[in-house]
Amino acid sequence: MLPRNLRSGGCDLPGVESYAVPLIGYRPLSPDHPASQSGRSAAEEESAQTDAPMKTTWYCPLDLSTVVEEEEEGIIYTVMVKPQHSSSYSPRPGATRTQSVKAGTEEKLVLHLLHCLSTGDATYVSIFLCTYRSFISTQRVLDILTDRLEDPPGSSESSPTRQAFNRAVCSVFTSWLSEYPEDFEVLDPSSLLRLAPLVPSPELRAKLLQRAEEQSERQLLPPAPKEAPPPPPPDPASFEPTHILGFPTALIGEQLTRIETELFVRLVPYHCLGSLWSQRDKKGREGQCWSVRATVRQFNRLTNAVLASCLWNTRLRSHQRARLLHKWISVAEECRSRKNFSSLYAIVSALQSNPLHRLRRSWQHADRESLKKYEELAEIFSDKDNYSQSRELLKEEGTSKFANLDNRLNNKNASKSSAQGTVPYLGLFLTDLTMLDTAVKDRLDNGYINFDKKRREFEILAQIRLLQSSCKNCTFRTEPAFVRWYHSVPKLSEADSYRLSNEIEAAGEPGSRGATPTVIITQCPELSGSRSSLPSDSDAQFDFSSPVNHLLSKLTKHMRSPSVSCLDVDSSPSSAEPTPAALAPSSPTKSHRRSASCGTSPAGPQGSGPDMRIIRIRMDLQDGNLYRSILVSSNDKTPVVISGALEKHNQDPRDAPHYELLQLLPDDKELLIPPTGNVFYAMSSSSVDFLLRRKGGTPLGSQPISTETSATFPRIKAKGRRLVRTLF
Repeated sequence: MLPRNLRSGGCDLPGVESYAVPLIGYRPLSPDHPASQSGRSAAEEESAQTDAPMKTTWYCPLDLSTVVEEEEEGIIYTVMVKPQHSSSYSPRPGATRTQSVKAGTEEKLVLHLLHCLSTGDATYVSIFLCTYRSFISTQRVLDILTDRLEDPPGSSESSPTRQAFNRAVCSVFTSWLSEYPEDFEVLDPSSLLRLAPLVPSPELRAKLLQRAEEQSERQLLPPAPKEAPPPPPPDPASFEPTHILGFPTALIGEQLTRIETELFVRLVPYHCLGSLWSQRDKKGREGQCWSVRATVRQFNRLTNAVLASCLWNTRLRSHQRARLLHKWISVAEECRSRKNFSSLYAIVSALQSNPLHRLRRSWQHADRESLKKYEELAEIFSDKDNYSQSRELLKEEGTSKFANLDNRLNNKNASKSSAQGTVPYLGLFLTDLTMLDTAVKDRLDNGYINFDKKRREFEILAQIRLLQSSCKNCTFRTEPAFVRWYHSVPKLSEADSYRLSNEIEAAGEPGSRGATPTVIITQCPELSGSRSSLPSDSDAQFDFSSPVNHLLSKLTKHMRSPSVSCLDVDSSPSSAEPTPAALAPSSPTKSHRRSASCGTSPAGPQGSGPDMRIIRIRMDLQDGNLYRSILVSSNDKTPVVISGALEKHNQDPRDAPHYELLQLLPDDKELLIPPTGNVFYAMSSSSVDFLLRRKGGTPLGSQPISTETSATFPRIKAKGRRLVRTLF
């Protein structure tokens, strides 16, 4: 708080009696105000009348702190001097001085552990112990501290300097032994025996001697046998994917949360440091970051379980496989309610993978409500704005008792357990720490270690430690039946998953009779539209209502002007799925029309594999407002798409090298597709409108009009010729 004369611009303000009232500005009262007339002379009143009545005096109401850098031998400090003004509690003005380490040599950073408390840097010990492994070894830290303890400051044991030094030593080693006891398991026993007598605390001395004794006994014992070979892979013949349907959804969510929680509690936060995690695959570092590796293995195992349960049995019917998809969506929702974001993202990633995403018939049989839940859960892990939704959700629920869902779900969770922790998706923290390690230098230009970088890394690691503390009191029961099924899932490679997916999608529906109508999507009504009543199977156990594919056909909901204004249904018994040729409005035989909710599946023809999407292309002409629809697959390169677009606009496809393809984005932005790029993957999902422009920067409307640019001109010309032949 500034002195009153500074806060009020050097004037005593009427009506302000307390020094604790912070003011930003004031205006002098008008001469006719009673408060301004009391106690003033005639000269003062005349002077007040000549002043501007609305003049405002401004000042800075905050305390002014000075931040400077001070460099000593081998270390740089950031010093903050904050003034303290006189008050009723402290009548004498003064200033407080705090300094924190910005950078330094290895030795100076280690020795600062014993002096940080006296300089006001209370967090230094925690930051150093959490991050020092990225720039110095544990043995080196212990050797530097031992050398310092052999020559302590102060003239005698009872001197104030020696006592303050001893308190700092006890504080450092108490924190080190309690928070990172594993560091002392890799030290040489002789270094611990050398350190123990120098520690002033008898309790700490006993702990260090016990550690040295354990290390000595471990060295005297015969070498431990090699690790047992990994268990044999599960027998594929004994795996039954549909057994997952027999477990209650709540039980599966609880078991997955139990596994993830146990791994997360054992996680060592500093294993996530970018400088350590990014070097994990180098020779000699195979055992490094073992706790993070265990979490990654669990993530991959759960993803594999979702894929294997849905793909392993290729003889399942589409609506039976849809039942498995619905089961995993329900499990993902259960993990969300338990704040198990790691398992949630693993399940969502598996469902979004190409082998499952391309199973059009299975997704078509999925329940509409399940698809809606799936989209909501997938949106949590959207990469928009650097996963802003995931980060905000983790910030809101990281320390809360239950997930921020509706009251009904909260009440249901309240009956399950009295404590519930949050298991985050570790990839967010690994990404942040890796990017921070890449962006910020480890050392300054003078060779000093950049300790400011360690402070920023510690802020991220502290979030992990806070979330770990919320999981330490969670208790779960183990369900052996689910554990046996979970460990019996065979591992599928990417090639195996894709092969099984092709077999499922290419195969016809076993046991199907009669004609199966093929839905030809030419328009996308609102998502709340009515469902398509596709024929249901006779197996009541897997019977589901079947909305037209809603999840895999988002592309048509962005189309502004569909080419055909109706939804046509092909009743031909020879085709069970729409093909690209069937997308043309003239190919199917129309038998009846049916109202349905959304659109065209982006997947390709049966057994073909590549994904597809319909885009709209217009030419950059004076009257080029006519769009033509083009079907683009994941195999189409830019020249192929341009040739097809030119042909659609009745131009010569051989002129494709003279044109460039641009995507029209919102806010009048354009995205240039690379000349040899893959259009399907280069395009943005925010728009389906494209522009075909002649190379060389020809402005819009400057190109001469050709008689062949109009899409309707050839038809008019041909019709005129037929009319002439008829008349003459």
